[in-house]
Amino acid sequence: MRRRSLIAAAAVVVVLGGAGIAYAILKSRTGDVFHSNVEFRSERTQGGRAGSWPLYGYTPDHLRYLAAPLAPPFKKLWFFPAHGLLEFPPVIENGALYQLNDNAVLNALDVASGRRRWSRTLGSVSASTPAVSSDLVYATVLKRSGAARGGSVTALSTRDGHVVWQRALPSGSESSPLLYAGTLYFGSQDSTVYALDAATGATRWTLKASGSVKGSPAEKDGIIYFGDYGGDVRAVSARTGAQIWKVSTSGALLGAGTFYAAPTIAFGRVYLGNTDGHMYSFAQRTGKLAWARQTGNYVYASAAVLDTPGLGPTIYVGSYDGVMYAFDARTGATRWKYDSHGKISGSATIVGRILYFANLANHTTTGLDVRTGRPVFTTNQGSFDPVVSDGSRIYLTGYTSISALEPAR
Repeated sequence: MRRRSLIAAAAVVVVLGGAGIAYAILKSRTGDVFHSNVEFRSERTQGGRAGSWPLYGYTPDHLRYLAAPLAPPFKKLWFFPAHGLLEFPPVIENGALYQLNDNAVLNALDVASGRRRWSRTLGSVSASTPAVSSDLVYATVLKRSGAARGGSVTALSTRDGHVVWQRALPSGSESSPLLYAGTLYFGSQDSTVYALDAATGATRWTLKASGSVKGSPAEKDGIIYFGDYGGDVRAVSARTGAQIWKVSTSGALLGAGTFYAAPTIAFGRVYLGNTDGHMYSFAQRTGKLAWARQTGNYVYASAAVLDTPGLGPTIYVGSYDGVMYAFDARTGATRWKYDSHGKISGSATIVGRILYFANLANHTTTGLDVRTGRPVFTTNQGSFDPVVSDGSRIYLTGYTSISALEPAR
């Protein structure tokens, strides 16, 4: 498992267009920070289209939400033993599921039968989710095969798995790639963020972050957002890589952690968890801090969002303290929380009106009612990011296996 961190002390400074602009914030005795006069946009949660789950986080803005009428009880349709650790979930396109094992083996499975269509070894170590289009599937790896140092990024044909293009990287990458408007975006351990032509692998732009970029970049309105292991969050132009704003969480007011999680963009805000234990909310347009809520431990997980019936705009995120939190997206107030009595390392997913998450300590997956936090589903399979869906079934990722579950009724 590659979700590591150090804990220290931090302050928040926002830099806009290269000019330093500092602002005061208030910190509560619990370690929470609230800044009430930050823009917020009410909007209906769109989610993605049924039949496809093409990216980590599902949509370019990483909403992790599919409005499909799927609910338990479920029956198992098929089971696939992956023979390797599955730290990240698969993607789905055109009736195929693509899963990258932590041993850098990429499997293409038929969604209806679980039969393996093809398999390719891309290196020796990996920890990411692929991205997929109708023709190509893209994967990053931490270590190339043999004695080679560094990682790689590869584009393969979805039809038969043959390599269309491949680029060696000077350092490893565990950043799940974002495919947007013909460009592939991802980060690497040497702090480089890449924007490559998705068809050829040619470089469109690169930039140096303040630390390793391990989370998947997110996109909204032509802007790319990402956090890094230097404690910074950036917004940059998707076309040129030019910086729009930067937030640095290093100083004296907050815990100086690192950003492992991928950002979620919704309601005019950027939501991002940190290993200092905070869940952060920044203004999408300016980067101004809206709120920061302290959990009991690291926040490795990325957030799922929903304009929840009966609750309103809500952010759902799990912490390594074992608690799944539902926060008011505007204010950061706690709407409910559910103690799983373990460790939540992976990210949750909302399918229909059920929030699915895994417990790393006891290898289970739980489904909660999004409005109440009441458990409605549990299974003894799961560890990290447990569920993706094509609208007909849910595909459950366990520690070393994948299962397809469909409604029993």
